[in-house]
Amino acid sequence: MPVILALDQGTTSSRALVFGEDGEPIASAQREFTQHYPAPGQVEHDPEQIWQTQLATAQAALAQAGLSAADVAGIGIANQRETTLLWERSTGRALAPAIVWQDRRTAAVCAQLRADGAETWVRERTGLLLDPYFSGTKLAWLLDHIDGARARAEAGELCFGTVDSWLLYRLTGGALHATDVSNASRTLLFDIQRGAWDEELCALLRVPRALLPEVRSSSEVFGECISDTGLGGVPVAALIGDQQAALFGQLCTSPGMAKNTYGTGCFLLSHAGGEAPVSANRLLSTVAWRIGGGPLEYALEGSVFIGGAVVQWLRDGLGIIKTAAEVEALALSVPDSGGVVLVPAFAGLGAPHWDPSARGTLCGITRGTTSAHIARAALDAITFQVADLLDAVTADTGAPLPELRVDGGAADNDTLMQLQADVLGVPVVRPRVTESTARGAAFLAGLATGVWSGVDDLAGRWQIDRRFEPAPGASERVAQQRARWERAVERTKGWADDPSSPAPATA
Repeated sequence: MPVILALDQGTTSSRALVFGEDGEPIASAQREFTQHYPAPGQVEHDPEQIWQTQLATAQAALAQAGLSAADVAGIGIANQRETTLLWERSTGRALAPAIVWQDRRTAAVCAQLRADGAETWVRERTGLLLDPYFSGTKLAWLLDHIDGARARAEAGELCFGTVDSWLLYRLTGGALHATDVSNASRTLLFDIQRGAWDEELCALLRVPRALLPEVRSSSEVFGECISDTGLGGVPVAALIGDQQAALFGQLCTSPGMAKNTYGTGCFLLSHAGGEAPVSANRLLSTVAWRIGGGPLEYALEGSVFIGGAVVQWLRDGLGIIKTAAEVEALALSVPDSGGVVLVPAFAGLGAPHWDPSARGTLCGITRGTTSAHIARAALDAITFQVADLLDAVTADTGAPLPELRVDGGAADNDTLMQLQADVLGVPVVRPRVTESTARGAAFLAGLATGVWSGVDDLAGRWQIDRRFEPAPGASERVAQQRARWERAVERTKGWADDPSSPAPATA
C-alpha cells in the first residue's frame, strides 16, 4: 500500500514520519540542530544544518519502516514559519544564517513603521501586525547587512524563502522556487484577500519582487525529488506552515473548530471559513490553506512565544529539574503555586498584547516559595496564556468554543491538560495521534496524490485519546488566579528602557 512521508521541520529539530493509508504513523526519526544566539534578541539557524538534518531523518524514517522511495506516494512538508532564508539562485548556497521567527532584531524598524502610520493598511492587507515576528523585516535586514545583496536581489540572482521553500529547492535540485499560501501569508508581503504578493507592501519593506517564490496551493504536486536525495522521483505534494498543518491534522476543517499546539510556543488557531476574519482583539488573520484549485480558507490565530519553552527554562536556566518530564511530578507536589505568578515574556509578549518590550517576571515570591511552586506557576502560565487567546477568539467570533483540540509535546502532560480544561471552562480533547503537524502535512500530500479522495475520506482517521472535562467548582478558584495573572502581565509591559529594543533570545 502507498505511504506518505511527512517532513516536520521545527524550531529545534527536524523530524520525519511515515504514515500509512490508514493515517497512522509507521515510523519516525528526529534530529536536533544547533540554536545560535549571536546577540541579545537574535536567534539564528544554519540553513545547511536544517537541510542535512531534515534529509537524514527522511532517509532514516524510511529505513526504519523497511521502505524505499518507490513505496512513497508523496512528501508533505510542514515547517517552522516566518524563519527567513536568503540563497543564491544558481548554486543554492545560503548567503547568511537563517533568521528565526523568535528573533527580535527588527523591533525598532517595526516601531518606526507603526509611528509612520503604516500598520492599519498593512493589517488590512496581510491580516498581521507590524512585529519582528514576521519575515518581511527580517528579509530587509539581510539585504541591508550582506554586501551586495540588495543589488543581486534586484538582478534576480537571489532567492528568499521560508523553510518550506528552502527544502523544496534542495529536494528538487534547484528546479523549484515556490511556497504555499499559508507560508506566504506570514511574510508581511502577501495580500490575503487577493492571494498574491503585493507591490506596495514590497515597496514599504524595500523587498525586490524578483526575490519572492511562486505562490501555490498547500496541497498539489509541486515537483519531484532528485536522485541525489535518496528520494528520487518522489513528488513533493504539500507545503504548509506548521500551525496550519496542525489545524488540518486535527481535522478542524469547519468554521469554529479550534486547536492549540503546545510546542516551543503556543499557537491557537480557529477555522474561520472562506472569508478572511477581522479581529478586534489583536489576533492574526491568516490563510489556513488552499487545497488544489479550491478557494482560500482562513483562520484566526493567537500566538504565544513561550509555551513549552518555559519548562526548558526551568531545566536549563534555573536547573530545578533535570528533564522536562520531571516538571509534572514537581508541580503536583504542591496544591497550587502558593501565590507565585510567572509571566514568561522572555521574548516579549505575543497575542493579544504584542509588546516586544515586555520581559519575563516572577511575582509573589515569599520566604516559603520553593522550586515546586515555581514549577506549578510555570504550568499555570502556559494555561493562562492559552486562556487569554481563547477569550480573544470568543470575543471576535461571538460564539463560545465547544471544545479545544490539543497537540504538541506538552499535550502529553495530563496535569497540564487538566489544568487547561479547568482554566478554560471547556473540554480539552487530546487525539490518539498527537503528531498533528506531521499528520496534517501527510493528509494534504495524500489528497494531492490520490491516497485519499477528499476531506470526508479523512474523518474516521481522527480518534480521541482522552477528553479532559473542567473540574467541578474550578471556576471560582480560576477567576482569582486569572485576576492575579492579569496584574502580573501588566507589570511585564514596557520593561525595556527602549520600547523598540529587542527582547532577549530564548532557548
